Amino acid sequence: MMTQPTVSVANPKKAAIAAWIGSALEYYDFFIYGTAAALVFSRVFFPDSDPLVGTLLALATFGVGYLARPLGAFVLGHMGDTIGRKRVLVLTVMLMGIATVVVGFLPTYEQVGILAPILLVLMRLIQGFSAGGEQAGANSSSLEHAPANRRAFVTSFTLSGTQAGQILATAVFIPVALLPEDQLLSWGWRVPFWLSGVVVVVALVIRRTLDETPVFTGEIASNVITEGPLKVLFRDHLGAVIRVICCAVVASVSTIFTVYALSYAVNTVGLDRTTILWVGVLSNVIALAAIPLFASLSDRIGRKPVFLFGTIGSAVLMFGYLWAISVGNYPLIFVFGLVLFGCVYSAINGVWPAFYGEMFPTSVRLSGTAIGTQIGFAIAGFSPTIAGAIAGDGNNAWFLVALFTAGLCLINVIAVATARETHKVPMSQLGKAPVEPAPARATASR
Repeated sequence: MMTQPTVSVANPKKAAIAAWIGSALEYYDFFIYGTAAALVFSRVFFPDSDPLVGTLLALATFGVGYLARPLGAFVLGHMGDTIGRKRVLVLTVMLMGIATVVVGFLPTYEQVGILAPILLVLMRLIQGFSAGGEQAGANSSSLEHAPANRRAFVTSFTLSGTQAGQILATAVFIPVALLPEDQLLSWGWRVPFWLSGVVVVVALVIRRTLDETPVFTGEIASNVITEGPLKVLFRDHLGAVIRVICCAVVASVSTIFTVYALSYAVNTVGLDRTTILWVGVLSNVIALAAIPLFASLSDRIGRKPVFLFGTIGSAVLMFGYLWAISVGNYPLIFVFGLVLFGCVYSAINGVWPAFYGEMFPTSVRLSGTAIGTQIGFAIAGFSPTIAGAIAGDGNNAWFLVALFTAGLCLINVIAVATARETHKVPMSQLGKAPVEPAPARATASR
């Protein structure tokens, strides 16, 4: 006879550290691809194309990874809601790490022709599949380990880890970008990908020591989970999935900032690539402090006001950031970039890991969060490609891109403004209809 699993004890500090380090290492892999796509891949994998077309094709390979995210969300979300969060987190790190190391060894277009971009796209699809379950798994794990009054703070460490991974990815590319052109295009761009071998080992060691969450093991022990999570999710929580999708398109602010704006600044305006990379590094350093602060604020005043501040502020500041790039004003580029991505966008990243997870009950939390976010993120993943297509190659083409970003932010504003506030809802009531208080009985007059 199979014995029931022992219900684990919550360990919020260990869960937060595991989420932070694991996400930092996982997203180092993911972001070095985006940087290479903006700076190098158009010449390494698409050299026969017109420069503008080559840039669009390279940015499209970045977006392809987001196509695989929904598939990864379905498969890995189902696994996480049936066999546990921990196993999914170990699997995602392995897949991401292996695919990234392989990219560093791929032959170029000049060596093998069309096979080179095909292999590049294949590795990108594996990366996207892995990312489809990564954040949702880390968020679910940390949320379910967290104390009731600090759920956003503990869960925000997943996104702080993501920012740290982006810092590391960009910082690694700064010395690489200083190499002479021939060395950069021959072997220099490969070094950040090779370093992922270390990433895989460290991440596996950390995540294998993390306990399963107490609420998940409790449901397994109590036989609460009796149906397939995907069936329950789409039968009883479809509205929440759609709401998360509409909220998650705000990630376009991140992809426009990190991929399109970098490509626009370097390839269109002709700005120094190392200087623009430093905008990303410093912004993410600020975000490391800002994300947990905004998360703590949402634990006190609610998720919605903090989230809406981040979304509306990001939409406005994107106009200033792209304009500053278009006129080549380095001081203003740093000011707008640091305020936009370091501070204001951090309000979004501090809130959404808890806010999305709190829309679902434990039995379908990982599936619902993964599927909802990854479909929204798929839109965000192609935002740089769409932006490049609508902008063209003129220095004043930034306005249409900023307007496009603001339109996506408006979708988020509507979804968040009409959502249920969850920061004070008990864990056992998350994802369930609010309980109306019983009407007070009138006392009979004597």
